[in-house]
Amino acid sequence: MNIYKVNDIGELIKDNEYVGRGIVIGKSEDGKKAVTAYFIMGRSENSRNRILIKNGDDIVINAYDPSKLEDPSLIIYSPVRVIDNKLIVTNGDQTDTVYDFIKDGKTFEEALDTRCFEPDGPNFTPRISGIMTFAGNDFTYKMSILKSLDEVGSDCARFTFSYPAKAGLGHFIHTYVCDGNPIPTFQGEPERVIVPNDIDEFTNVIWNNLNENNKISLYVRYVDLESGKYEARMINKNEGAVK
Repeated sequence: MNIYKVNDIGELIKDNEYVGRGIVIGKSEDGKKAVTAYFIMGRSENSRNRILIKNGDDIVINAYDPSKLEDPSLIIYSPVRVIDNKLIVTNGDQTDTVYDFIKDGKTFEEALDTRCFEPDGPNFTPRISGIMTFAGNDFTYKMSILKSLDEVGSDCARFTFSYPAKAGLGHFIHTYVCDGNPIPTFQGEPERVIVPNDIDEFTNVIWNNLNENNKISLYVRYVDLESGKYEARMINKNEGAVK
């Protein structure tokens, strides 16, 4: 087994009915772009009734049909927020927790020490988070997973991974291994994935390989490290592609 293999993300997710929500962070192959991607999947009508929308430089999740919204507590949140020289991406309202802690001069880890996995037993869905810190035409990044210590949700285990940005290399973390009852949570380190130069290539390889029935939305952002300007792609299954 080659632990340093860099995978095609499409190969990792294809034929997998349910990987849940996922975050990718890395650097393009030419070393010029900082890249992040976030996707959501869902099995219930409530989970599938969602769209991503822009809010300035941030991204928020809204109900596609508000009249059908049942429980907003774990499905409506801001997955992407920007503060100072940092970009935060998470699968829940811990985005706001991290934002508030950074605003107060505290750290990513300190913020997540106050949070734990989602209260949705028996699945106890992990909270996955990432943060990119930009400086000197480059960046570093961290990824985190907060997961149940056992099958009854008695306590929370917290894992943080810190990375230098390397050209062509990204890291991919997702909430679930596959579908199940209860759904098995992600195991081990974030997976190493190829990050191409072309935003449309990366967007398409993720979207086209997510399970057709369960995929909901995808957001991809490429940030130019020299200028700080970014290009983004957004796909909502309920609405079609929005660029």
